[in-house]
Amino acid sequence: MKTSRKSSGNAALDTLLGGGLEERAVTQFFGEPASGKSTLCTIAAVSVLRSGQAVVYIDSEGFSIERFRQIAGADTEKLAEHLFLFEPIDFEHQGSMILEVEKILKAHKTGILVMDSATALYRTDLEKGRDAMQALTRQMIHLLGYAKRYEIPVLITNQVYMDTTKNIFYGLGGTALEHLSKAIIRLEKTETPGLRRARLVKHRSRPEGAFFEYEIVEDGIRARP
Repeated sequence: MKTSRKSSGNAALDTLLGGGLEERAVTQFFGEPASGKSTLCTIAAVSVLRSGQAVVYIDSEGFSIERFRQIAGADTEKLAEHLFLFEPIDFEHQGSMILEVEKILKAHKTGILVMDSATALYRTDLEKGRDAMQALTRQMIHLLGYAKRYEIPVLITNQVYMDTTKNIFYGLGGTALEHLSKAIIRLEKTETPGLRRARLVKHRSRPEGAFFEYEIVEDGIRARP
């Protein structure tokens, strides 16, 4: 059975993902601050909006209208009409907004659901331990349910923590985010100033470790040949 995919808005990223963002599945980007997570989300959103479909965008870190304008260009006002933006103020509010999203999915032909970031507000609830983890898992299961029910890709970003013994960055959320994400890309800073790397760490049919390098530019990203 052929897997349906939707363009991420960037040819190099589509190639890395085996043709684009998989429908009926969750794709996760994780990486350090300023690695390009939000930019890649905005590129994907604008690409879907340009195709004539609506976008549901949950942003827990503060949606940048200016960045959206840079990437959307002259079409900004027209495209924004079909962008449904949710901005939760705390982790519990994030959960209730995820439930509210279904009204939009039922009423509009939606092409993608983006959540940037899935774990920024979760991080503030970490002292609740197991309860916070269970709540995050429930939220992610809801998102996966939407992906399957409405046959759309769900794109999430994830914050990182440093394992000081191994000196390696890992995504927050543990197995909840890892197991529920069909494809995972780690965004890394390189030794070259301004150059980033998108590395595949999980995929059903592509080799782990594949990557491309890119720069963040005003209208999105520019992949290195």
